[in-house]
Amino acid sequence: MPDRAALVTGASSGIGLAIAHALGEDGYRVTVSARRTEKLEEAAKGLSDAGFDVHPVTANMAEEDDIKVLAAAHRERYGRLDVLVNNAGISIGSEIAGLGTKRLDLQIDVNLRGVFLMTREAIPMLREAGREHGKALLLNMSSIAGKHGQPGVAAYSATKAAVVGLSQATQGEVDNDGVQVTAFCPGFVATPMTDWHEGLPKEEMIQPEDLAEAVRFLLRTSTHCRVPEVQFMRPGA
Repeated sequence: MPDRAALVTGASSGIGLAIAHALGEDGYRVTVSARRTEKLEEAAKGLSDAGFDVHPVTANMAEEDDIKVLAAAHRERYGRLDVLVNNAGISIGSEIAGLGTKRLDLQIDVNLRGVFLMTREAIPMLREAGREHGKALLLNMSSIAGKHGQPGVAAYSATKAAVVGLSQATQGEVDNDGVQVTAFCPGFVATPMTDWHEGLPKEEMIQPEDLAEAVRFLLRTSTHCRVPEVQFMRPGA
């Protein structure tokens, strides 16, 4: 395939790692990022051992300076950005009455502010790629909780609803530049984030690879096609 490069946040495990692996299989050179260096390097080694060109960059998506360094490191390494996956996120379960301000701010910082800032830093590169071939992709990870607010995770639900709105607004700003913006809204996915759910076995959850295959679908649609949102639901849910 022609020269292509991608950047995936929250890529040390789960959905982000599955998407990075799929992109590597499809010939993309991939910058992977996560907050924990040791876990990120372990994931990057697995991708490298599979034969993929991968560049790990540790970054905390709650820190603006880290986000700027991440975008610059990707450009320096690969010189282009065809796919950005804003996957990093955090969920802290608590009813509104019991949620401390610091925990509220952390979810806003990572789930919304971090997505906004990463998008801001990446838009110039995405526009360059989109103007070249008409199909750059900006993928924002929302949640089904962003479509139907869930009690017990009100702050998380609010940030993920905001991600949907941000995705829609971003599409309007880059639509004429060959950039497609899509929000993924999955239900329970078999990742470490859902380890708390003892009543639902992992094998009965949506699989990270399901979302990775959806990324492939988006990249194979025509330049005249926009997919604003994809919802992933379990049977009977």
